[in-house]
Amino acid sequence: MTVTSLPSLDRGGKSVSSELRLKDILKTLPQACFQKNPLKAWSAVATNVLMVLLGYVAIAFSPWYLLPFAWLWTGTALTGLFVIGHDCGHRSFAKRRWVNNLVGHLAFLPLIYPFHAWRILHNHHHKHTNKMDVDNAWQPFRPEFYTSLGGVKQMGYRLTRGRLWWLASILHWALLHFDWRQFQGKERQQVRFSVFITVGFAAIALPLLIATTGLIGFVKFWLLPWLVYHFWMSTFTLVHHTSPEIPFFEPEAWNEAEVQLMGTVHCEYPAWVEFLCHHINVHVPHHLSTAIPSYNLRMAHNSLRQNWGSYLRESRFSWQLMKEITDQCHLYEPQNFYQSFRQFYRL
Repeated sequence: MTVTSLPSLDRGGKSVSSELRLKDILKTLPQACFQKNPLKAWSAVATNVLMVLLGYVAIAFSPWYLLPFAWLWTGTALTGLFVIGHDCGHRSFAKRRWVNNLVGHLAFLPLIYPFHAWRILHNHHHKHTNKMDVDNAWQPFRPEFYTSLGGVKQMGYRLTRGRLWWLASILHWALLHFDWRQFQGKERQQVRFSVFITVGFAAIALPLLIATTGLIGFVKFWLLPWLVYHFWMSTFTLVHHTSPEIPFFEPEAWNEAEVQLMGTVHCEYPAWVEFLCHHINVHVPHHLSTAIPSYNLRMAHNSLRQNWGSYLRESRFSWQLMKEITDQCHLYEPQNFYQSFRQFYRL
């Protein structure tokens, strides 16, 4: 095999062989990683619903000084509900498509998220991870495109690539998931169905919540847990593929095996977050194969450590990690991967 000299070598990384294919990596994983287990899947649903209900009980009965903890717990449990819907979107929750669609829609409804729109766009991200001008998740702007934007859009981009990264998921949700006209054929019909279901649910549930608990109840029981969910969504998705050491590739230089194995980050979060969110941040095996259910991700990752350990990128969630990403990973730069805003404006 001939080892190609890819950009990661310039930054102390290790390149995979140009002949290596994704299937070669997948063959090293135990077949048990790919097995669906209905008991584990439905147990996760039951546990998750129980944790969400526990959170709402805590919100209802906690004194004011404990409410932030109740909001944090409930929003994180809702993120776990999203992860169950995430498995449904990848068809790794159940064998039957209608079960995946039904559970996926139900899991996404409390978050006002159109299931099919997310499913289609997210699968596009998996197919084109870290491919410039194609990937739809945290792709850095090219400097010339950033320069062409108006002042307000530039400011919005700077804020969501900086300390307000946790708002980016809200923009992603609002701007990309409700316009079925951007989809074609059968997918357009599916997205329109999801949007109607989602908007219909919101049109009934949210006014009913306000009518019974007032605007304060709306903020207390829905808005703040929803914002916590988006904090985690922004954080998880940013950390999954963003680092000063991980490049986005031009389409002609893109290598699927390298990107999915080395361009995906395994990040450990506090144990309670991992529990509530079904270990979705054990993310490398998930990008190698979306057929692996969330409850088998750690098994798969342990196998990858044994066979591909030197290629894996692992980190631990911390303020320092987020500071590094939000201080450095701003604009696309082909040689050094990223250019910070400070570097851009200094030029």
